[in-house]
Amino acid sequence: MSETTPNVIGLKLKRKSKLLEVSFDNGEVFNISCEMLRVHSPSAEVQQHGNPILVTHKKEVNITAIEPVGNYAVKIVFDDGHDTGLFSWKILYELGSHQVEIWERYLARLRAEKGSREALISMNIKYS
Repeated sequence: MSETTPNVIGLKLKRKSKLLEVSFDNGEVFNISCEMLRVHSPSAEVQQHGNPILVTHKKEVNITAIEPVGNYAVKIVFDDGHDTGLFSWKILYELGSHQVEIWERYLARLRAEKGSREALISMNIKYS
C-alpha cells in the first residue's frame, strides 16, 4: 500500500504572527512559521545538492507573496528577497506534520555551529 500526500486545499498567511496556515484535504491543518519555511526552503541555494546550508538570522522574516505552481506546489516569496523555493504539497505536509522534530534539529544545528536566529542589525555609522 503506497502512501499518498494529501492535497493542499487552503493557504492563509497570518502576517502579524508570521505564520502560514496550511489546510489539507484529509482535514489536517498546520501553522508553519515563516522562519521555518525560510530556513528549510527547498531551493537549490539552500539544499546544496543534499547538503543543506545553515540559514541564520531569519527570526523576523515574513512572506510577501505566495504564487501557485500548477496543482502541486507554491512559490513563496520572502521579505528578505528569497524566492527560488518551490514548496510542493509533500514538502508542506512534511514540514507541518514533523515540525517539532525538524525545528529541534534546526535549533541543535544552530547551537553546534554557533549560529543565530536574530536578525542582523544594520548600523548607520556617520563619520565627521
